[in-house]
Amino acid sequence: TYNAHPSAMTARTNGKMGMRQQAEDPAAMLAIGTTNPTNLLQPQDVFAEKLFRVTKSDHLTELKEKLKRICKHTCIEKRHFHLTEETLGAHPEFLDRELPSLDARIDMVATDMPKLAQSAAAKAIAEWGRPATDITHLVFSTYSALQAPSADLKLATLLSLRTTVCRTILSLHGCYGGARALHLAKELAENNRGARVLVACAETTLICFGSPNRANLVGHALFGDGAGAVIVGAGPFSEGERPLFEMVTTTQNTIPWTEHVISMQATAGGIDFHLAIQVPMLIGQNVERCLLDAFDGDAPASWNELFWAVHPGGRPILDNIDTVLKLEPGKLAASRRVLREYGNMSGATIFFVLDELRRRRKKEEDSGHLLLPEWGARPSGRESPSRPCCFALHANPCRRS
Repeated sequence: TYNAHPSAMTARTNGKMGMRQQAEDPAAMLAIGTTNPTNLLQPQDVFAEKLFRVTKSDHLTELKEKLKRICKHTCIEKRHFHLTEETLGAHPEFLDRELPSLDARIDMVATDMPKLAQSAAAKAIAEWGRPATDITHLVFSTYSALQAPSADLKLATLLSLRTTVCRTILSLHGCYGGARALHLAKELAENNRGARVLVACAETTLICFGSPNRANLVGHALFGDGAGAVIVGAGPFSEGERPLFEMVTTTQNTIPWTEHVISMQATAGGIDFHLAIQVPMLIGQNVERCLLDAFDGDAPASWNELFWAVHPGGRPILDNIDTVLKLEPGKLAASRRVLREYGNMSGATIFFVLDELRRRRKKEEDSGHLLLPEWGARPSGRESPSRPCCFALHANPCRRS
């Protein structure tokens, strides 16, 4: 839980030394935007056949049948990809990990990935209703960009943000990057009165793509491309600003001795991504303890008292969380729908889940049958506010936000 330091910080404002005041209220999400590449929408039921064809791997029949079985059990129906068959034809080195391809991948990502983030951010800014020049901070999370000038500067330029915008980039955080970026945005908003933080996350599998082998089948079956953005600010709110989720508290918990379970390493052949099969089991074994630590003695009597925004790392992960926490049917419906429609887009996925949650809430409000509870977390001594409060669970064995 973040506890603001009582002392104010000095800052130079309009050429004078002033006092940077803290906000009056907890941070809130004020707008959400999401997007996917338009190059390729790939149905899951034909993915294995197409992957093995375009990578000239059809002779690996046993491996192809295994991927088909994995794809069938993911509960994913379709995914979006930036990488096209034409691009692979122009870059045969992408298929052979023994050939150097990192430079070519980085050059492609450096241009296209900030544009993907721009599309999501533009939607969030439009919903927010204020000009992009009112954004004071930018937090950009991605594992797809390995270059300087970095993706946050490129995104700021594409959006015509002020040259004084305070930029932070989070690199190689993987699936927990979106949750960690929101964590940081809350601290920035609450410690800088009037701050409006643009949080963006964009990922493309192009940086990791390779011909199928026994080590990467699960990754091929799960991951897709996408970008999400959220505007975060703390009160007092301007006229027209509409808080969607109040961010009451944020925590992060590390499961010891799990550093080997998920890893990413930049190599000459691209990013080498490792995902151990123990991930769902480790999350199931540790999720409740991590939640109890986060609530610090103020946990609800039942986890069903809360609404849930869970990063859908995969169907077994969601199933284990459902089972261990004894969640009612539908508690993870938003996460399951996002997984079904988009796959796992790494850190960007949590923005899609939050967007789906607010759509469901709006539908319930319009019908007069509000089912989602107000609280995604329940801090001590606080009455339920008029807007839902958010506790976003990111299920990652090494890091959880």
